Amino acid sequence: MTLSAEKLVKQLNSKLTGWANYFHLGPVSKAYLVVDAHAHYRLRQWLRRKHRIQGKGIIRFPNQYLYETLGLVRLPGLTRNLPWAKA
Repeated sequence: MTLSAEKLVKQLNSKLTGWANYFHLGPVSKAYLVVDAHAHYRLRQWLRRKHRIQGKGIIRFPNQYLYETLGLVRLPGLTRNLPWAKA
């Protein structure tokens, strides 16, 4: 059975938000950016393998597609409403 992209993103979002909630204290903005970049890089890599696309897959699967269509969570956006993350 092959995993659909939507199910994979749902599982990934669950892990990312759990991780972000655990480490949300302190200066996390840089860490969130790094983890966010790694998450969309690995998701794009998985999509390339699934659809047998060569190259980096940025044209076929841009960030906008990953975030808006598939619903990948943006970690830097999670700190927007925290009172100590206004810097």
